[in-house]
Amino acid sequence: MVSINPFDVFLWTFRRNEKDTVNLYNTLSPVMQLATGGTMLNFGYWTSDYSEPIPAQENLCMVFANLAELSSANHVVDVGSGLSAPSHLWQEKFPEISLYDVNINYSQLSFGKKQKIEFLNSSSTKLPFTNNSVDRVLALESAQHFKPLSDFISESKRVLTPNGLLAMAIPVTLGHSSIKDLGMLKFTWSSEHYSFDDVKNTIQSHGFSITEEKLIGNHVYDPLADYYLQNRDQLKKSILEKYPNYVENILYKSIIKMKDASEKRIIDYALLKCIPETIQ
Repeated sequence: MVSINPFDVFLWTFRRNEKDTVNLYNTLSPVMQLATGGTMLNFGYWTSDYSEPIPAQENLCMVFANLAELSSANHVVDVGSGLSAPSHLWQEKFPEISLYDVNINYSQLSFGKKQKIEFLNSSSTKLPFTNNSVDRVLALESAQHFKPLSDFISESKRVLTPNGLLAMAIPVTLGHSSIKDLGMLKFTWSSEHYSFDDVKNTIQSHGFSITEEKLIGNHVYDPLADYYLQNRDQLKKSILEKYPNYVENILYKSIIKMKDASEKRIIDYALLKCIPETIQ
């Protein structure tokens, strides 16, 4: 049984500095692994053809890969790479690209070790690359943790070639969501709750043009919640093998609130393709 101090979790969620994010993921990301049976840490892109967790998660990776035009890429940086499952999939699908996984969480990098992927223990706000040295910077469901987001965008602009691309998949809030609107998600979503408008403004004010944007929350939150609710008994049994009951109970209530917030258009999930603006 994993021992969790609720007060520690509260502090990690409230402060949300880099060390807190590492501690939170090390403690709670295995919950998603238990629930899905895999090593992907994203919410998935769910359709009638991708109606189970792992296929939906891999589908999101490939939708994102198409957005980022990985088929024509050379040097690809995945920032906030988690357990590196997306990079392993992209390496299989696009064997000619060179992949660099950047993660502040060293234990996650250690988990993902594999040939042909270079693993770099570094911050999203200080990318370990020289100027104009890569042609893709990716942030697949990770940029919501980058603080400040503006530093990551600025660093992406610095390391990208003039014809490179920045691609982001990020949970966002819509409009002027308040603590009351988000409810417990304000606390159980241990990330910065960036609004869609703020994300776009930050990108554009740091030297990028947004060439494509999509809101896909109805393919992310709603079907994910439905899957959990329909299969809760089985998933709960798996989670309780390693975690106390209150962890699953909080997860369950958070998922219900997530679906409610999605249906009310309080939250959404954004895909963004961005190109560096050239100085005239």
